[in-house]
Amino acid sequence: MGLTIGVDIGGTKIAAGVVDEDGTILDTSQVATPPTPEGVVDAIADAVKAVGKGTSVDAVGIGAAGYVDDKRATVLFAPNIYWRHEALKDKVEQRVGLPVVVENDANAAAWGEYRFGAGADHEDVICVTLGTGIGGGIIIGGRLYRGRFGVAGEFGHVRVVPDGLLCGCGSQGCWEQYASGRALVRYAQQRATATPDSAEILLAQGDGTPEGIEGRHVSAAARQGDPVAVDSFRELARWAGAGLADLASLFDPAAFIVGGGVSDEGDLVLDPIRKSFRRWLVGGRFRPHAQVLAAQLGGRAGLVGAADLARQG
Repeated sequence: MGLTIGVDIGGTKIAAGVVDEDGTILDTSQVATPPTPEGVVDAIADAVKAVGKGTSVDAVGIGAAGYVDDKRATVLFAPNIYWRHEALKDKVEQRVGLPVVVENDANAAAWGEYRFGAGADHEDVICVTLGTGIGGGIIIGGRLYRGRFGVAGEFGHVRVVPDGLLCGCGSQGCWEQYASGRALVRYAQQRATATPDSAEILLAQGDGTPEGIEGRHVSAAARQGDPVAVDSFRELARWAGAGLADLASLFDPAAFIVGGGVSDEGDLVLDPIRKSFRRWLVGGRFRPHAQVLAAQLGGRAGLVGAADLARQG
């Protein structure tokens, strides 16, 4: 199979790109994300038609944030678009006239990193996306593991603190409440409230109040050495590394690939994650350690991965 189109559905825009067999994006198109579920379907079709015009394309892969069934056809549940048992494959195929594969967006990003990014030298890889929440993907023996019902890899909703913080999924104590971008902002706001004299650089990034602190402010302040911002990253890293250690007990991968907005800070966050991983890895003194690697494809991973999964059929 030759050229395919990958689609990445975001909160504000839907991006589509023509991708070749080497994972290179040849052309892109994007449209605004509509507010209604049916409008999103139409927008996906519009983006695919725009980018594929005048090009011989064999299939389309769509990365959707939500639970996708084992047939890679129906979005069982999507929290942000309000898809419930949405027959996305059939609806888009009817509009674009091409075979369509639907995949969870974190799975698509994991596949992209495995095929063309940081995981290219490994057959057993766990990808963890530290963004607003936490997403994940599992590659075992060079194959994407989806689970019996298609919804494996939802690492963010593993409960790490019994009766802990309320999560958007309705449960309490989920990992993403402690190791995500949202958690980072909460740590920074709490620390800036408690010790404002140690957060002068951080507070100056926003409106001067702890409540005005955003993720980008924490990143900028940490790069300037703000003690509260740096400590907030360390707290996130402590939870993230401990979670990776738990995943190592389950999957024993050759490598963890850490992506998402939080990982954009590089060694500022990855080094303490590695340290925490070593600290909490059971039997760590006597067993091989998985590598903890930074994702390489950035925001392109989901689009490239979805396109390649469509090529795989």
